[in-house]
Amino acid sequence: MARTAAPKTGWLVKSEPDSFGIDDLERDRKTRWDGVRNYQARNFLRAMQVGDPVLIYHSNCNPPSVVGLGTVLASGYPDPTQFEPSSDYFDPGATHAEPRWTAVDIGFAQRFALPLPRDVLRTIADWNDHVLFSRGRLSVMPVPVALLNATVAVGSGVNGATAAKKSPRKK
Repeated sequence: MARTAAPKTGWLVKSEPDSFGIDDLERDRKTRWDGVRNYQARNFLRAMQVGDPVLIYHSNCNPPSVVGLGTVLASGYPDPTQFEPSSDYFDPGATHAEPRWTAVDIGFAQRFALPLPRDVLRTIADWNDHVLFSRGRLSVMPVPVALLNATVAVGSGVNGATAAKKSPRKK
């Protein structure tokens, strides 16, 4: 069921553009976000709600960058890849009665005018203190909506340069 109040948290999900990137999400319009095999990231997937905004981050490329925006279309459900022996994400300890892993559905919202690499993100308020820079390997992480909105403004090119300059920065 969709939220009635505005979300307090958005999310950042990482993908490798060579396996599934913003081009694929834009073409397909939606995807199942599966294969996450870290318990903390799994718990974040479980916390996602329909309608939550999601920053799409290309990792394992040069430079790693936030490239667009998605939306949670379906909240957490058992990741079917954990039950598929032919899947790279198969978990022999997972059962249908007690699944270990979670997936969500994410829809395409927009591609940013320009990718936002890490050095640009650092110019936006509070990104320097974000888990992206302290625990960079986590594939799913929360992003406060105010920070997400500032990032979208910069990425969309809508007052982007102004938003980055006016953004309060911690010294």
